[in-house]
Amino acid sequence: MTTADKPMLEGARAYFEQAVGRLGLGDDMRQLLLHPWRELTVAVPVRRDDGSFSVFTGFRVQHNGARGPYKGGVRYHPRADLDHTRALAMLMSWKTALADIPFGGAKGGVVVDPQALSVAELNRLTRRYTSQIGHLIGVNRDIPAPDLGTNAQTMAWMMDAYGATHGYTPGIVTGKPVELGGSAGREAAPGRGAALIAAMAARDLRIDISGATVAIQGFGQVGSWAAKTINEAGARVIAVSDALGAIYNPNGVDVWETDRHYAVNGTVKGAPNAEPITNAELLALDCQILIPAAIEDVIHSGNASKVRARIIVEAANAPVTFEADQILNDRGVVIIPDILANAGGVIVSYFEWAQNIQEFRWDEQRVNQELTGFMTRSYKAVTDMMREQSTNHRTAAYSVAVARVERATKLRGFVTS
Repeated sequence: MTTADKPMLEGARAYFEQAVGRLGLGDDMRQLLLHPWRELTVAVPVRRDDGSFSVFTGFRVQHNGARGPYKGGVRYHPRADLDHTRALAMLMSWKTALADIPFGGAKGGVVVDPQALSVAELNRLTRRYTSQIGHLIGVNRDIPAPDLGTNAQTMAWMMDAYGATHGYTPGIVTGKPVELGGSAGREAAPGRGAALIAAMAARDLRIDISGATVAIQGFGQVGSWAAKTINEAGARVIAVSDALGAIYNPNGVDVWETDRHYAVNGTVKGAPNAEPITNAELLALDCQILIPAAIEDVIHSGNASKVRARIIVEAANAPVTFEADQILNDRGVVIIPDILANAGGVIVSYFEWAQNIQEFRWDEQRVNQELTGFMTRSYKAVTDMMREQSTNHRTAAYSVAVARVERATKLRGFVTS
């Protein structure tokens, strides 16, 4: 991101304001939907393995709960500050509404580099953070999930810490290990959902997904599953990357071999039958579909003009800045927004939560079938709104989502006019 680009929170608010204008919402409703309903800042003290003592700062932001319990991940990252958490919480409100699942939006974060802590230190950090936000969360209040820097193990620690006070409560978090009540298909869901949406967008642009060229920035949980799923659909994945570098093969990267290489080496660098390139070069590759699946703000006003993809599918949260979005739209690049493209994770989190409440397991085939149905309906709602408003995917997605939250807010009587 350059100094000319809006911070992520300002960008999220700008998209919201565009939807408010198109929907003609009054100022009372605009203010209520714009501001978080509750914010908590906590100290997270941790005894280190060497006996020293560190105090980290944590947050939980509950943006809107009109449509159901708050839902959103917990991020461990050096930049997970309050404004960052506010932006992600707002995005969750629109994401759950667009997916039409019975949740609101929230987000949590701890300002920490998880790579700098041992497993034991991360365990202690997670348990203390859980105790500090424990009075805000609950199966029918607020259900955390993993995000950047956290994973299924983190959720297992959170569930155990919460259960020490409240008893065995698997539905308190989603994204848990399957052995502890997690759902089959949850790990693959964000990437699988992004690949499904990419195929739908390609079809609408008359691009045959079988043989379509795809570049994917990020090869963690989301990017790797997006690569595998879209490759199974017949697409040719010509490049993938992680924080340490990228690899490229114009004839197609072997995504399964690369996945095995990544599991052993912790990076795609050095994977067989591919040449090294940089992340910047990956974003500028001549391809039909570009899937940024790593972190926010990777496509900004400084590099948007170099992007040659016809479709960008935002598998990460806010990978395209507000300014870059305008540049790319003016060039005719189709952008599938994050609140649509990466909703697969929260959709299957909803399935996991429902299974925990019912004490009944679904098999992976049912999970994937239901996920496909939800993603397809969400995509159709967006394209229907696009035609109605004569606008692009992002503006239409926000309009659908904000309208659904506005309707629930009115029905509950928060704003009566």
